[in-house]
Amino acid sequence: MLLTRRPAPNATPHAGRSAAPAASTLVSSLARGLQRSIPTLDRRSFLRRSGLGVGAGLAASQLTLVRRADAAEGARAATLTGTGKVEVRRTVCGHCSVGCAVDAVVENGVWVRQEPVFDSPINMGAHCAKGAALREHGHGEYRLKYPMKLVDGKYQRISWDQALGEISARMLELKKQSGPDSLFVVGSSKHNNEQAYLLRKWISFWGSNNTDHQARICHSTTVAGVANTWGYGAMTNSYNDMQNARAAIYIGSNAAEAHPVSMLHMLHAKERGCKMIVVDPRFTRTAAKADEYVRIRSGSDIPFLFGVMHHIFKNGWEDRKYIEDRVWGMDKVREECLTKWTPDKVQEACGVDEATCYKVAKILADNRPGTIVWCMGQTQHTIGNAIVRASCLLQLALGNVGKSGGGTNIFRGHDNVQGATDVGPNPDSLPGYYGLAEGAWKHFAKVWGVDLEWIKKQYAPGMMTKSGMTVSRWIDGVLEKNELIDQDSNLRGLIFWGHAPNSQTRGLEMKKAMDRLDLLVVIDPFPSATAAMAAMPPMNKDDLNPNRAVYLLPACTQFETSGSCTASNRSVQWREKVIEPLWESRTDHMIMVQLADKLGFGKELVQNYKMVPGKGGMLEPETESILREINRSVWTIGYTGHSPERLKAHMRNMHVFDVRTLKAKGGIDKESGYSLDGDYFGLPWPCFGTPEMKHPGSPNLYDTSRHVMDGGGNFRANFGVERDGQSLLAGDGSHSLGADLTTGYPEFDHLLLKKLGWWDDLTETEKAAAEGKNWKTDPSGGIIRVAMKVHGCHPFGNARARAVVWNFPDPIPQHREPLFSTRPDLIDKYPTHDDKKAFWRLPTLYRSVQEKNRDVGKSFPLIMSSGRLVEYEGGGEETRSNPWLAELQQEMFVEINPKAANDRGIRNGDWVWVKTPPMAAVPDFKGLRVKALVTERVDAGTVWMPFHFSGRWGGIDMAPYYPEGAMPVVRGEAINTATTYGYDSVTMMQETKTTVCQIEKAA
Repeated sequence: MLLTRRPAPNATPHAGRSAAPAASTLVSSLARGLQRSIPTLDRRSFLRRSGLGVGAGLAASQLTLVRRADAAEGARAATLTGTGKVEVRRTVCGHCSVGCAVDAVVENGVWVRQEPVFDSPINMGAHCAKGAALREHGHGEYRLKYPMKLVDGKYQRISWDQALGEISARMLELKKQSGPDSLFVVGSSKHNNEQAYLLRKWISFWGSNNTDHQARICHSTTVAGVANTWGYGAMTNSYNDMQNARAAIYIGSNAAEAHPVSMLHMLHAKERGCKMIVVDPRFTRTAAKADEYVRIRSGSDIPFLFGVMHHIFKNGWEDRKYIEDRVWGMDKVREECLTKWTPDKVQEACGVDEATCYKVAKILADNRPGTIVWCMGQTQHTIGNAIVRASCLLQLALGNVGKSGGGTNIFRGHDNVQGATDVGPNPDSLPGYYGLAEGAWKHFAKVWGVDLEWIKKQYAPGMMTKSGMTVSRWIDGVLEKNELIDQDSNLRGLIFWGHAPNSQTRGLEMKKAMDRLDLLVVIDPFPSATAAMAAMPPMNKDDLNPNRAVYLLPACTQFETSGSCTASNRSVQWREKVIEPLWESRTDHMIMVQLADKLGFGKELVQNYKMVPGKGGMLEPETESILREINRSVWTIGYTGHSPERLKAHMRNMHVFDVRTLKAKGGIDKESGYSLDGDYFGLPWPCFGTPEMKHPGSPNLYDTSRHVMDGGGNFRANFGVERDGQSLLAGDGSHSLGADLTTGYPEFDHLLLKKLGWWDDLTETEKAAAEGKNWKTDPSGGIIRVAMKVHGCHPFGNARARAVVWNFPDPIPQHREPLFSTRPDLIDKYPTHDDKKAFWRLPTLYRSVQEKNRDVGKSFPLIMSSGRLVEYEGGGEETRSNPWLAELQQEMFVEINPKAANDRGIRNGDWVWVKTPPMAAVPDFKGLRVKALVTERVDAGTVWMPFHFSGRWGGIDMAPYYPEGAMPVVRGEAINTATTYGYDSVTMMQETKTTVCQIEKAA
């Protein structure tokens, strides 16, 4: 039986607000005319349509509510009323990574209503609760409206000129005193691709690799683990392709709440007979739709997955021909599963018995192709890289990778976290994962039109090719002893550019680090919890830096600019500008340019771009110009075929793309004359070559059943050609359809082309550009064209996937107990890693923390995990400032099992204190004060909390510390105020899923 999901809210709606959105007062006679022709949503309709299956089961009589309000209908309404100008602008939802398209109806510059796009092959006319409330994020009244500065504990309004002048002066002072690495820039997965790319270029010209964004703390372990298994660190198939699956296993993914519209595709698959398995410590809304639900202990994914593979290998259910041709090292994994992960050991480590593991294995073996879905339930662990590789190994054993209906469908979090990872501010790579070696810098220096020596002069000696710190560890960049940091200075300045601090762990130490900074800048449409945390008095008065300067700059939303964004399935979509920038907000790329001008590299930053008038007539780079620069540079992952014209043609012609395959069936774009026939929607990367080559995109990675010019491919040759005397290249006869090379081959460069006798297939111009280059650095794209279009081969080679990743701490994934474990008996059997001295520039602790907290379960016996709600997204500041969404979930809460609750005298709806080990070091800090939801969703040893809340601190309302007029409607304790230390051994992913805690009833 499913119990009540959350405690009944007892907070009143925000004072002074009616049930209807505030913008309803803006509706004029023209909008009322539109309402008559296309009814708008009342509150009841909104709530009814916010459920899981929205759009899938609407009655025919309701279709006018969600029919696309195209220009003809708008014109008819305008004719009836005789007033105004109505336009329909197509955009993409700014929340999760599904990529739902939205038509915004704009009347005289005001966004008056919206419709989900029925023609979109991705969302098929559906919205979730967040998407249905999207308009409020553009016109939201709780946005940061003008620049502000913290003065004597209060935020005061200042001018843009003052803000930019003072911030740049402070930055230059820090650079002079402590070097460029004394600044850390936290970028944003909310930036469009062009802004994310420009920010990486911006920080490079500043002279530091100390930059990062949200991907570090949601899917960096995925990117590293998956890329090191078969080549690219991304979702292999698509939401749509899940309709072709015969089995699907969700492990560490609550898609029904985190990616609601994606469930439409899974429900269609179930109608076709797909068997759905959900594996999670908590019974979720996704589990409610499953054929089989398996509860595991948090962090024990590897024992479970290897326990399933034990039965697959034991019964001979693996795909032996596939493994022989396309996988290296699976014999070692087979031995590990059969000898180490016997059923008794599996049950001891993860709590799942032999019969259940056998049943899951049998379902997957009997129903191929099958897909696997994972999210942060797998990634946010100290062994996150190993967990995701175990999921990859399961799919390789079954032969499910490179198959329609198979693959690893890795659902990303933010709307453009995939694109920001691909081309944006990563501390260990330039755009396109080019790395930081001198060859990569030479490539981009040429693209950017600057001298490589000029870039070198911006960096501190020896730091240009060294990976920067990560966003997960900037706290230690401030607080750690200087002699233990692998750079000259501690961090002294921090820019939060579209990032929520409450989404990061160790909140208590974060507050201390914020107080010690010399410069803190928040650039965001909403001020985020950073603003309140910075203004709040320090927990220890000695922590506050008396010279600290704090600034808030109002950025535009993505609805006030244009640009591209990349959905989790790698499809790229173009957003039209919906409204002009409101209040004093400026676009992120305008702010980048204006700061660059004052910092001395503005000319170099924009010299390749067309400059166009933006807010107030001020110039900013044209986003199309930035995309064209991406097209000229990011050959590695195929962002080179995505011209603005191709993307815009796809957005105008969504109706020609098939929902199950994403392939266009005919269709000429009337505006450009471009034929879309054969393209895959959004040109999912890699879309190789130049736009003129017309590669259609790659809907399913590594699919050898298709020609490479139809999106087919094979595993990437990225790890050499031989290991331990065995070939790493694909076996004879294993190749993509129609390839002239019918066996494995390395990646293409000028030498391989000459050796094969294909050099003369290049034009003379291409020869001149390609000489001495490989496919990733050839600026003409000629090597790619000849390999793919002329000879049907993949430019990145044809290799085997690696079942054993020899360059990782655990070449074969190993289960290791969390640093804070309630099972000391398992610490002895599965200990963590040894401490590391200089890892991403900082010392990182493992064994010493685990040993110190060996008996932590005696005082903190509950495993505390976290996750998402359907109503809110990310750090929640944006969605909790939306009255329509704030009304739906008004309290922060903790889910606790009836047994655990009864043992503590707790009843459903009681206020409770949640306490964790870090709080013991802070005098008078009582814990997190939240509501109790007593439910069997969690077992007696586990509690669960959402991570979207902030605005309360140890029971104290932080309302007085927000800027005036920019405080979220709903405030609550942030779970990450309480979370413990712990980082992935490869990527510095934070540990959030196995914190330990104690709960007691509040007085």
